[in-house]
Amino acid sequence: MTPAGTPRKSRTPSKRRRPPRRLLATSLRSLTVRNFRLFAGGQIASATGTWMMVVAQDWLVLELTGDSGTALATVTALQFTPMLLLTLYGGRIADRYDKRALLTGANVVSGVLALLLGLLVTGGAAELWHVYVFALALGVANAVEVPARLSFIAELVGPDLVPNASALSGAYFNIARVLGPSLAGLLIEAAGTGTVMLLNAASYAATVAGLRAMRPGELHRPHRPAAGPARVTEGLAHLRSRPDLVATLALLAAVSLFGLNLQLTLPLMARTVFHTDAAAFGLLTAALAAGSLLAAFTGTLRRGRPRARLVIGWACAFGALAAATGWAPNLATALVLLVPTGFASLYFAQAANHRVQLGSDPAYRGRVMALYTLILQGSAPLGALFVGAVTAHLGTRSALWAGGLISLTAALVAAVADRSDARAAATTPADRPREHPHPTDRATDPATVDEPTSEPTPGTGSRP
Repeated sequence: MTPAGTPRKSRTPSKRRRPPRRLLATSLRSLTVRNFRLFAGGQIASATGTWMMVVAQDWLVLELTGDSGTALATVTALQFTPMLLLTLYGGRIADRYDKRALLTGANVVSGVLALLLGLLVTGGAAELWHVYVFALALGVANAVEVPARLSFIAELVGPDLVPNASALSGAYFNIARVLGPSLAGLLIEAAGTGTVMLLNAASYAATVAGLRAMRPGELHRPHRPAAGPARVTEGLAHLRSRPDLVATLALLAAVSLFGLNLQLTLPLMARTVFHTDAAAFGLLTAALAAGSLLAAFTGTLRRGRPRARLVIGWACAFGALAAATGWAPNLATALVLLVPTGFASLYFAQAANHRVQLGSDPAYRGRVMALYTLILQGSAPLGALFVGAVTAHLGTRSALWAGGLISLTAALVAAVADRSDARAAATTPADRPREHPHPTDRATDPATVDEPTSEPTPGTGSRP
Protein backbone atom coordinates (compact mmCIF):
# COMPACT_ATOMS: atom_id res chain seq x y z
CA MET A 1 0.00 0.00 0.00
CA THR A 2 1.03 3.61 -0.48
CA PRO A 3 0.66 6.28 2.22
CA ALA A 4 -2.43 8.45 2.03
CA GLY A 5 -2.06 11.34 -0.34
CA THR A 6 0.86 9.72 -2.14
CA PRO A 7 0.08 9.28 -5.81
CA ARG A 8 0.52 5.80 -7.21
CA LYS A 9 3.22 5.27 -9.79
CA SER A 10 1.96 5.50 -13.31
CA ARG A 11 1.32 2.19 -15.04
CA THR A 12 2.02 3.67 -18.43
CA PRO A 13 4.74 1.92 -20.37
CA SER A 14 8.22 2.97 -19.37
CA LYS A 15 10.46 4.84 -21.74
CA ARG A 16 12.55 1.74 -22.13
CA ARG A 17 9.74 0.16 -24.13
CA ARG A 18 9.36 3.09 -26.51
CA PRO A 19 12.66 3.13 -28.39
CA PRO A 20 11.87 0.03 -30.51
CA ARG A 21 8.68 1.68 -31.76
CA ARG A 22 10.47 4.96 -32.39
CA LEU A 23 13.28 3.13 -34.17
CA LEU A 24 10.78 1.31 -36.37
CA ALA A 25 9.00 4.55 -37.25
CA THR A 26 12.34 6.22 -37.98
CA SER A 27 13.58 3.37 -40.15
CA LEU A 28 10.39 3.30 -42.26
CA ARG A 29 9.76 7.04 -42.59
CA SER A 30 10.37 7.08 -46.37
CA LEU A 31 7.40 4.74 -46.81
CA THR A 32 5.11 7.64 -45.88
CA VAL A 33 5.81 8.94 -49.41
CA ARG A 34 3.30 7.38 -51.83
CA ASN A 35 5.57 7.39 -54.86
CA PHE A 36 8.32 5.65 -52.92
CA ARG A 37 5.89 2.98 -51.69
CA LEU A 38 4.92 2.22 -55.28
CA PHE A 39 8.56 2.12 -56.31
CA ALA A 40 9.57 -0.15 -53.43
CA GLY A 41 6.69 -2.56 -54.02
CA GLY A 42 7.57 -3.02 -57.66
CA GLN A 43 11.27 -3.33 -56.92
CA ILE A 44 10.76 -6.10 -54.34
CA ALA A 45 9.01 -8.27 -56.94
CA SER A 46 11.45 -7.42 -59.72
CA ALA A 47 14.57 -7.80 -57.57
CA THR A 48 13.38 -11.20 -56.32
CA GLY A 49 13.01 -12.29 -59.93
CA THR A 50 16.42 -10.87 -60.78
CA TRP A 51 18.12 -12.86 -58.02
CA MET A 52 16.30 -15.99 -59.13
CA MET A 53 17.68 -15.26 -62.60
CA VAL A 54 21.24 -14.87 -61.29
CA VAL A 55 21.17 -18.36 -59.79
CA ALA A 56 19.41 -19.87 -62.82
CA GLN A 57 21.81 -18.27 -65.30
CA ASP A 58 24.92 -19.33 -63.38
CA TRP A 59 23.60 -22.87 -62.98
CA LEU A 60 22.68 -23.06 -66.67
CA VAL A 61 26.19 -22.02 -67.68
CA LEU A 62 27.75 -24.65 -65.42
CA GLU A 63 25.41 -27.30 -66.84
CA LEU A 64 26.14 -26.33 -70.45
CA THR A 65 29.92 -26.25 -69.98
CA GLY A 66 30.64 -28.98 -67.44
CA ASP A 67 31.41 -26.64 -64.53
CA SER A 68 33.64 -24.21 -66.43
CA GLY A 69 34.75 -21.29 -64.28
CA THR A 70 36.06 -19.59 -67.42
CA ALA A 71 32.64 -19.67 -69.09
CA LEU A 72 31.02 -18.31 -65.93
CA ALA A 73 33.57 -15.50 -65.83
CA THR A 74 32.93 -14.79 -69.53
CA VAL A 75 29.18 -14.39 -68.96
CA THR A 76 29.85 -12.01 -66.07
CA ALA A 77 32.34 -10.04 -68.15
CA LEU A 78 29.87 -9.72 -71.03
CA GLN A 79 27.08 -8.59 -68.72
CA PHE A 80 29.16 -5.94 -66.99
CA THR A 81 31.33 -4.69 -69.87
CA PRO A 82 28.53 -2.38 -71.10
CA MET A 83 28.44 -0.97 -67.56
CA LEU A 84 32.13 -0.24 -67.89
CA LEU A 85 31.78 1.44 -71.28
CA LEU A 86 28.34 3.07 -71.20
CA THR A 87 27.38 3.88 -67.61
CA LEU A 88 28.79 7.41 -67.67
CA TYR A 89 26.63 8.11 -70.71
CA GLY A 90 23.72 6.48 -68.90
CA GLY A 91 24.24 8.99 -66.09
CA ARG A 92 24.34 11.81 -68.62
CA ILE A 93 21.00 10.61 -70.02
CA ALA A 94 19.57 10.36 -66.48
CA ASP A 95 20.55 13.98 -65.74
CA ARG A 96 19.03 15.20 -68.99
CA TYR A 97 15.80 13.21 -69.42
CA ASP A 98 12.85 12.01 -67.35
CA LYS A 99 14.10 9.24 -65.06
CA ARG A 100 10.70 7.62 -64.66
CA ALA A 101 10.38 7.15 -68.42
CA LEU A 102 13.94 5.85 -68.67
CA LEU A 103 13.31 3.29 -65.92
CA THR A 104 10.08 2.15 -67.56
CA GLY A 105 11.80 1.55 -70.89
CA ALA A 106 14.81 -0.21 -69.38
CA ASN A 107 12.62 -2.59 -67.36
CA VAL A 108 10.49 -3.45 -70.40
CA VAL A 109 13.64 -4.31 -72.38
CA SER A 110 15.04 -6.44 -69.53
CA GLY A 111 11.75 -8.30 -69.20
CA VAL A 112 11.62 -9.12 -72.91
CA LEU A 113 15.22 -10.40 -72.82
CA ALA A 114 14.47 -12.69 -69.88
CA LEU A 115 11.35 -13.97 -71.65
CA LEU A 116 13.26 -14.87 -74.81
CA LEU A 117 16.03 -16.71 -72.96
CA GLY A 118 13.49 -18.52 -70.79
CA LEU A 119 11.62 -19.74 -73.87
CA LEU A 120 14.85 -21.02 -75.40
CA VAL A 121 15.73 -22.93 -72.23
CA THR A 122 12.29 -24.46 -71.73
CA GLY A 123 12.25 -25.47 -75.39
CA GLY A 124 15.58 -27.25 -75.01
CA ALA A 125 17.22 -25.03 -77.62
CA ALA A 126 19.48 -22.92 -75.39
CA GLU A 127 23.18 -22.85 -76.19
CA LEU A 128 26.04 -21.07 -74.48
CA TRP A 129 26.16 -18.31 -77.09
CA HIS A 130 22.51 -17.50 -76.33
CA VAL A 131 23.48 -16.82 -72.72
CA TYR A 132 26.38 -14.66 -73.92
CA VAL A 133 24.07 -12.53 -76.10
CA PHE A 134 21.51 -12.21 -73.30
CA ALA A 135 24.18 -11.12 -70.81
CA LEU A 136 25.55 -8.48 -73.18
CA ALA A 137 22.12 -7.05 -74.04
CA LEU A 138 21.07 -6.97 -70.39
CA GLY A 139 24.28 -5.12 -69.58
CA VAL A 140 23.39 -2.40 -72.09
CA ALA A 141 19.94 -1.96 -70.51
CA ASN A 142 21.48 -1.85 -67.03
CA ALA A 143 23.93 0.86 -68.09
CA VAL A 144 20.94 3.19 -68.32
CA GLU A 145 18.71 1.66 -65.63
CA VAL A 146 21.13 1.58 -62.70
CA PRO A 147 22.32 5.24 -62.64
CA ALA A 148 18.76 6.39 -63.36
CA ARG A 149 17.41 4.26 -60.48
CA LEU A 150 20.05 5.39 -57.98
CA SER A 151 19.55 9.09 -58.74
CA PHE A 152 15.74 8.68 -58.97
CA ILE A 153 15.56 7.95 -55.23
CA ALA A 154 16.30 11.60 -54.44
CA GLU A 155 13.43 12.66 -56.73
CA LEU A 156 11.05 10.26 -55.00
CA VAL A 157 11.61 11.45 -51.41
CA GLY A 158 13.62 14.70 -51.49
CA PRO A 159 17.14 15.28 -50.11
CA ASP A 160 16.25 15.00 -46.41
CA LEU A 161 15.06 11.40 -46.76
CA VAL A 162 17.73 10.18 -49.18
CA PRO A 163 19.78 8.23 -46.56
CA ASN A 164 16.67 6.48 -45.24
CA ALA A 165 15.20 5.77 -48.68
CA SER A 166 18.53 4.51 -49.99
CA ALA A 167 18.92 2.21 -46.99
CA LEU A 168 15.36 0.93 -47.40
CA SER A 169 16.14 0.27 -51.05
CA GLY A 170 19.08 -1.81 -49.89
CA ALA A 171 16.77 -3.58 -47.44
CA TYR A 172 14.19 -4.66 -49.99
CA PHE A 173 16.94 -5.52 -52.44
CA ASN A 174 18.43 -7.86 -49.88
CA ILE A 175 15.05 -9.28 -48.89
CA ALA A 176 14.91 -10.26 -52.55
CA ARG A 177 18.44 -11.61 -52.33
CA VAL A 178 17.37 -13.90 -49.50
CA LEU A 179 14.15 -15.03 -51.18
CA GLY A 180 15.35 -15.18 -54.78
CA PRO A 181 18.25 -17.66 -54.54
CA SER A 182 16.38 -19.87 -52.08
CA LEU A 183 13.33 -20.05 -54.36
CA ALA A 184 15.53 -20.49 -57.42
CA GLY A 185 17.39 -23.42 -55.90
CA LEU A 186 14.11 -25.20 -55.14
CA LEU A 187 12.52 -24.34 -58.49
CA ILE A 188 15.56 -25.44 -60.50
CA GLU A 189 15.36 -28.84 -58.84
CA ALA A 190 11.58 -29.05 -59.35
CA ALA A 191 10.92 -27.35 -62.70
CA GLY A 192 14.24 -26.44 -64.32
CA THR A 193 16.12 -23.22 -65.04
CA GLY A 194 13.77 -22.18 -67.86
CA THR A 195 10.80 -21.83 -65.51
CA VAL A 196 12.84 -19.62 -63.20
CA MET A 197 13.76 -17.35 -66.12
CA LEU A 198 10.13 -17.02 -67.20
CA LEU A 199 9.12 -16.05 -63.67
CA ASN A 200 11.84 -13.39 -63.71
CA ALA A 201 10.45 -12.01 -66.98
CA ALA A 202 7.00 -11.70 -65.39
CA SER A 203 8.42 -9.90 -62.33
CA TYR A 204 9.41 -6.84 -64.38
CA ALA A 205 5.73 -6.05 -64.85
CA ALA A 206 5.49 -5.08 -61.17
CA THR A 207 8.17 -2.40 -61.53
CA VAL A 208 6.62 -0.99 -64.70
CA ALA A 209 3.17 -0.88 -63.06
CA GLY A 210 4.54 0.94 -60.00
CA LEU A 211 6.33 3.52 -62.15
CA ARG A 212 3.25 4.23 -64.25
CA ALA A 213 1.04 4.62 -61.14
CA MET A 214 3.20 7.40 -59.65
CA ARG A 215 2.09 11.03 -59.41
CA PRO A 216 4.63 13.05 -61.42
CA GLY A 217 3.66 16.27 -59.65
CA GLU A 218 4.90 14.87 -56.33
CA LEU A 219 8.41 14.14 -57.60
CA HIS A 220 11.29 16.35 -56.37
CA ARG A 221 12.79 17.07 -59.75
CA PRO A 222 15.95 19.23 -59.91
CA HIS A 223 16.10 22.23 -62.20
CA ARG A 224 17.36 21.32 -65.65
CA PRO A 225 19.11 23.88 -67.86
CA ALA A 226 16.94 25.23 -70.66
CA ALA A 227 19.60 24.53 -73.26
CA GLY A 228 22.89 22.72 -73.69
CA PRO A 229 23.74 19.05 -73.19
CA ALA A 230 24.53 17.47 -69.84
CA ARG A 231 28.17 16.63 -70.56
CA VAL A 232 30.02 13.72 -68.98
CA THR A 233 33.10 15.93 -68.66
CA GLU A 234 31.19 18.37 -66.44
CA GLY A 235 30.51 15.58 -63.96
CA LEU A 236 34.18 14.58 -63.96
CA ALA A 237 35.19 18.22 -63.41
CA HIS A 238 32.83 18.34 -60.42
CA LEU A 239 34.56 15.27 -58.99
CA ARG A 240 38.03 16.76 -59.48
CA SER A 241 37.01 19.58 -57.17
CA ARG A 242 35.92 17.10 -54.48
CA PRO A 243 38.85 15.03 -53.13
CA ASP A 244 36.58 13.50 -50.47
CA LEU A 245 34.44 11.94 -53.21
CA VAL A 246 37.49 10.79 -55.16
CA ALA A 247 38.97 9.06 -52.10
CA THR A 248 35.72 7.19 -51.41
CA LEU A 249 35.38 6.11 -55.04
CA ALA A 250 39.02 4.96 -55.16
CA LEU A 251 38.51 2.67 -52.16
CA LEU A 252 35.26 1.41 -53.66
CA ALA A 253 37.14 0.59 -56.88
CA ALA A 254 39.75 -1.52 -55.10
CA VAL A 255 37.23 -3.47 -53.02
CA SER A 256 34.85 -3.96 -55.97
CA LEU A 257 37.57 -5.15 -58.31
CA PHE A 258 39.16 -7.71 -56.02
CA GLY A 259 36.67 -8.47 -53.24
CA LEU A 260 33.08 -8.12 -54.41
CA ASN A 261 33.13 -11.08 -56.79
CA LEU A 262 31.06 -13.48 -54.72
CA GLN A 263 28.54 -13.99 -57.52
CA LEU A 264 31.38 -15.85 -59.27
CA THR A 265 33.11 -17.54 -56.37
CA LEU A 266 30.05 -18.92 -54.55
CA PRO A 267 28.77 -21.19 -57.36
CA LEU A 268 32.33 -22.43 -57.89
CA MET A 269 32.74 -23.07 -54.16
CA ALA A 270 29.42 -24.95 -54.09
CA ARG A 271 30.28 -27.19 -57.05
CA THR A 272 34.03 -27.72 -56.87
CA VAL A 273 34.97 -27.27 -53.20
CA PHE A 274 31.95 -28.47 -51.23
CA HIS A 275 30.57 -30.70 -54.05
CA THR A 276 26.93 -29.73 -53.43
CA ASP A 277 23.82 -29.15 -55.54
CA ALA A 278 21.80 -26.09 -56.58
CA ALA A 279 19.91 -26.01 -53.28
CA ALA A 280 23.17 -25.67 -51.32
CA PHE A 281 24.32 -22.92 -53.68
CA GLY A 282 21.06 -21.15 -52.93
CA LEU A 283 21.78 -21.46 -49.20
CA LEU A 284 25.24 -19.94 -49.62
CA THR A 285 23.79 -16.99 -51.51
CA ALA A 286 20.95 -16.66 -48.99
CA ALA A 287 23.41 -16.61 -46.06
CA LEU A 288 25.32 -13.78 -47.71
CA ALA A 289 22.06 -11.96 -48.38
CA ALA A 290 20.83 -12.43 -44.80
CA GLY A 291 23.82 -10.49 -43.50
CA SER A 292 23.31 -7.85 -46.17
CA LEU A 293 19.65 -7.54 -45.20
CA LEU A 294 20.56 -6.88 -41.57
CA ALA A 295 23.06 -4.25 -42.72
CA ALA A 296 20.43 -2.60 -44.89
CA PHE A 297 17.96 -2.30 -42.00
CA THR A 298 20.74 -0.99 -39.75
CA GLY A 299 21.51 1.63 -42.39
CA THR A 300 17.94 2.97 -42.28
CA LEU A 301 18.77 4.54 -38.90
CA ARG A 302 21.60 6.60 -40.37
CA ARG A 303 21.16 10.37 -40.51
CA GLY A 304 23.41 12.64 -42.49
CA ARG A 305 26.52 11.87 -44.46
CA PRO A 306 28.84 9.09 -43.21
CA ARG A 307 32.38 9.95 -42.22
CA ALA A 308 35.30 8.59 -44.22
CA ARG A 309 36.45 6.51 -41.26
CA LEU A 310 33.11 4.66 -41.19
CA VAL A 311 33.47 3.71 -44.86
CA ILE A 312 37.08 2.64 -44.35
CA GLY A 313 36.31 0.63 -41.21
CA TRP A 314 33.68 -1.49 -42.92
CA ALA A 315 35.97 -2.04 -45.92
CA CYS A 316 38.53 -3.46 -43.47
CA ALA A 317 35.90 -5.70 -41.90
CA PHE A 318 34.76 -7.01 -45.27
CA GLY A 319 38.30 -7.81 -46.41
CA ALA A 320 39.07 -9.79 -43.26
CA LEU A 321 35.78 -11.71 -43.36
CA ALA A 322 36.04 -12.53 -47.07
CA ALA A 323 39.53 -13.93 -46.52
CA ALA A 324 38.26 -16.05 -43.62
CA THR A 325 35.42 -17.38 -45.78
CA GLY A 326 37.94 -18.45 -48.41
CA TRP A 327 39.62 -20.61 -45.79
CA ALA A 328 36.34 -22.14 -44.50
CA PRO A 329 36.93 -25.92 -44.06
CA ASN A 330 33.34 -26.99 -44.82
CA LEU A 331 29.92 -25.83 -46.00
CA ALA A 332 28.56 -25.17 -42.49
CA THR A 333 31.49 -22.89 -41.60
CA ALA A 334 31.14 -21.03 -44.90
CA LEU A 335 27.42 -20.46 -44.24
CA VAL A 336 28.20 -18.99 -40.81
CA LEU A 337 30.96 -16.72 -42.12
CA LEU A 338 28.93 -15.49 -45.08
CA VAL A 339 26.39 -13.79 -42.80
CA PRO A 340 28.85 -11.22 -41.33
CA THR A 341 30.60 -11.03 -44.71
CA GLY A 342 27.30 -10.02 -46.29
CA PHE A 343 26.71 -7.47 -43.52
CA ALA A 344 30.13 -5.87 -44.00
CA SER A 345 29.94 -5.82 -47.81
CA LEU A 346 26.53 -4.13 -47.92
CA TYR A 347 27.22 -1.70 -45.07
CA PHE A 348 30.45 -0.62 -46.75
CA ALA A 349 28.85 -0.17 -50.19
CA GLN A 350 25.84 1.62 -48.71
CA ALA A 351 27.99 3.99 -46.63
CA ALA A 352 30.06 4.76 -49.73
CA ASN A 353 26.83 5.37 -51.67
CA HIS A 354 25.53 7.83 -49.07
CA ARG A 355 28.87 9.59 -48.76
CA VAL A 356 29.06 10.11 -52.52
CA GLN A 357 25.38 10.87 -53.16
CA LEU A 358 24.97 13.31 -50.27
CA GLY A 359 28.23 15.02 -51.21
CA SER A 360 27.22 15.65 -54.82
CA ASP A 361 25.52 18.68 -56.33
CA PRO A 362 22.01 17.67 -57.54
CA ALA A 363 22.81 19.00 -61.01
CA TYR A 364 25.55 16.37 -61.33
CA ARG A 365 24.03 13.58 -59.24
CA GLY A 366 23.09 11.35 -62.17
CA ARG A 367 26.62 11.49 -63.58
CA VAL A 368 28.29 11.09 -60.19
CA MET A 369 26.10 8.09 -59.33
CA ALA A 370 26.83 6.72 -62.79
CA LEU A 371 30.51 6.77 -61.87
CA TYR A 372 29.64 5.05 -58.57
CA THR A 373 27.76 2.41 -60.59
CA LEU A 374 30.61 2.15 -63.08
CA ILE A 375 33.03 1.39 -60.28
CA LEU A 376 30.77 -0.91 -58.27
CA GLN A 377 29.40 -2.97 -61.15
CA GLY A 378 31.48 -2.00 -64.16
CA SER A 379 34.58 -3.40 -62.48
CA ALA A 380 33.00 -6.86 -62.69
CA PRO A 381 34.59 -7.73 -66.06
CA LEU A 382 38.04 -7.05 -64.65
CA GLY A 383 37.06 -8.81 -61.44
CA ALA A 384 35.95 -11.80 -63.49
CA LEU A 385 39.38 -11.91 -65.14
CA PHE A 386 40.98 -11.77 -61.69
CA VAL A 387 38.80 -14.64 -60.45
CA GLY A 388 39.44 -16.71 -63.57
CA ALA A 389 43.22 -16.23 -63.41
CA VAL A 390 43.54 -16.85 -59.68
CA THR A 391 41.30 -19.93 -59.63
CA ALA A 392 43.15 -21.41 -62.62
CA HIS A 393 46.51 -21.16 -60.88
CA LEU A 394 45.73 -21.36 -57.15
CA GLY A 395 42.31 -23.03 -56.93
CA THR A 396 38.77 -21.83 -56.23
CA ARG A 397 39.37 -20.82 -52.61
CA SER A 398 42.11 -18.39 -53.58
CA ALA A 399 39.68 -16.04 -55.32
CA LEU A 400 38.02 -15.41 -51.95
CA TRP A 401 41.00 -15.19 -49.62
CA ALA A 402 43.23 -13.28 -52.05
CA GLY A 403 40.45 -10.82 -52.89
CA GLY A 404 39.74 -10.34 -49.20
CA LEU A 405 43.39 -9.66 -48.35
CA ILE A 406 43.77 -7.17 -51.19
CA SER A 407 40.59 -5.37 -50.06
CA LEU A 408 41.89 -5.24 -46.49
CA THR A 409 45.22 -3.82 -47.67
CA ALA A 410 43.47 -1.13 -49.74
CA ALA A 411 41.35 -0.13 -46.73
CA LEU A 412 44.42 0.14 -44.50
CA VAL A 413 46.13 2.35 -47.08
CA ALA A 414 43.00 4.53 -47.20
CA ALA A 415 43.02 4.76 -43.40
CA VAL A 416 46.62 6.00 -43.40
CA ALA A 417 45.81 8.56 -46.11
CA ASP A 418 42.71 9.74 -44.25
CA ARG A 419 44.72 10.21 -41.06
CA SER A 420 47.31 12.23 -42.97
CA ASP A 421 44.56 14.41 -44.46
CA ALA A 422 43.07 14.93 -41.01
CA ARG A 423 46.42 16.07 -39.64
CA ALA A 424 46.87 18.44 -42.58
CA ALA A 425 43.37 19.83 -42.03
CA ALA A 426 44.14 20.41 -38.36
CA THR A 427 46.97 22.75 -39.37
CA THR A 428 44.81 24.63 -41.90
CA PRO A 429 44.20 28.28 -40.87
CA ALA A 430 40.83 28.68 -39.18
CA ASP A 431 39.73 31.37 -41.63
CA ARG A 432 40.11 29.06 -44.63
CA PRO A 433 36.83 27.24 -45.39
CA ARG A 434 37.20 23.48 -45.80
CA GLU A 435 34.01 22.64 -47.68
CA HIS A 436 30.63 24.14 -48.35
CA PRO A 437 27.88 23.24 -45.87
CA HIS A 438 24.85 21.19 -46.73
CA PRO A 439 21.65 20.75 -44.70
CA THR A 440 21.80 16.95 -44.63
CA ASP A 441 25.12 17.12 -42.81
CA ARG A 442 23.57 18.89 -39.83
CA ALA A 443 22.47 15.72 -38.08
CA THR A 444 23.12 15.04 -34.46
CA ASP A 445 24.55 11.53 -34.71
CA PRO A 446 28.34 11.89 -34.31
CA ALA A 447 28.90 8.40 -35.71
CA THR A 448 27.64 9.33 -39.13
CA VAL A 449 27.81 13.12 -39.45
CA ASP A 450 30.68 14.23 -41.65
CA GLU A 451 32.45 17.53 -41.82
CA PRO A 452 30.37 20.09 -43.77
CA THR A 453 30.24 19.35 -47.49
CA SER A 454 28.69 20.71 -50.62
CA GLU A 455 25.11 20.06 -51.75
CA PRO A 456 24.08 16.45 -51.86
CA THR A 457 20.78 3.36 -53.01
CA PRO A 458 21.52 -2.43 -55.94
CA GLY A 459 23.13 -5.12 -57.95
CA THR A 460 25.32 -8.16 -55.60
CA GLY A 461 26.95 -8.91 -52.19
CA SER A 462 28.82 -9.43 -54.18
CA ARG A 463 27.88 -6.03 -55.63
CA PRO A 464 25.27 -4.48 -53.32
